[in-house]
Amino acid sequence: METGIARHGSPEALESRLRRGTNQSGMRDHNERLVLSLVRQHGSLAKSDIARMTGLSAQTVSVIMRELEEDKLLVRQAPLRGKIGQPSIPMALNPEGAFFIGLKIGRRSAELVLIDFLGNVRAMLQHSYRYPAPRETVEFVTAGIKTMRSELTPAQDKRIAGLGIAMPFELWNWADTAGAPREIMDEWRHRDIRADIQGQCEFPVYLQNDATSACGAELVFGQAGAARDFVYFYIGAFAGGGIVLNGRLYSGPNGNAGALGSMPVPGPDGKPTQLIDVASIAMLEKALSAKGIDGSYLWTSPQEWGDIGAELDDWIASASQALAYAIVAASSVIDFEAAVIDGWMPLDVRRRLVDAVTEAIASIDAEGLKLPIVREGTVGIHARAMGGASLPLSERFLTGPNTSGGA
Repeated sequence: METGIARHGSPEALESRLRRGTNQSGMRDHNERLVLSLVRQHGSLAKSDIARMTGLSAQTVSVIMRELEEDKLLVRQAPLRGKIGQPSIPMALNPEGAFFIGLKIGRRSAELVLIDFLGNVRAMLQHSYRYPAPRETVEFVTAGIKTMRSELTPAQDKRIAGLGIAMPFELWNWADTAGAPREIMDEWRHRDIRADIQGQCEFPVYLQNDATSACGAELVFGQAGAARDFVYFYIGAFAGGGIVLNGRLYSGPNGNAGALGSMPVPGPDGKPTQLIDVASIAMLEKALSAKGIDGSYLWTSPQEWGDIGAELDDWIASASQALAYAIVAASSVIDFEAAVIDGWMPLDVRRRLVDAVTEAIASIDAEGLKLPIVREGTVGIHARAMGGASLPLSERFLTGPNTSGGA
């Protein structure tokens, strides 16, 4: 059913709508978000294209696109002239239409990113540490947001539509594995980081699991191609993942769907263990430390690890076997089209890992299953921070929101 389109009014009214929370009155009209989703997916579309895709009347589409243009969320492209009739005018997303901030709180580093409406990175800050401490993290975010906003024009600053936090759930449970003082990690148990940051921001703040957020970044900003259902692995300090079903990020009622790091896989001794205990980069650092090698560069230089040698070869061999079993196990539950692997690692290492997973899957008995295509992710090392920024974008401007758990 076609729904009416409320008049948006003055620039002040638009700013109010951008800054509002995610209750029903603050959400954009469904048809508006449907149009924005289609334009994002296809790059640019004419009114006739959208009417054909949505089944909405030409008049309704015309009203929607005119108001989205008035809101500066869409911009006109060069007319396309055909042989008959008036030229069609494609509309594309306006990069300046809205801005979003993403925060990744990891076990070894934090990242803050500012993106525009197209997903282009406008600013990025990074803070490395041995372990995450709540007060230090909030101080980093406070200073970082101030720096980023100071570099925007007043008009751009008014169009910040939200901040998304991507962080591991129950971070305090990883104190021993992360090598952190338990009393510091226990502070996370009693700290509402979303509320702390919301208190500093006039725009809504969202929270999601870090690996699930990375999956959301692949869905919104990546090159997923025609795949509507895929299982996603992000290999960071610890391995995690996410699930996309019917073109939408699925996080489940408790936000833990796609908690692939906890999936049982064969360990080095053949006994069951969790994927996180084999495929995590922390395991590679542990192997380097055993040889007296400082592996801190794994976290500070993710674009280039240099010549690691046998330790990297061994890690890829064991991680790929574990990932292969995890993919086959996941495929026995859901008929995925693709299995996507990304992570905090150089591109050549990611390529080697994906190739090794593809080879390892071929040796597993998968009779009765149609296995997914294994491919590399396309967002890269900043997928978690980008995924954080995708939370307000998806929740407020696209159909099929990221089920972020609310603001």
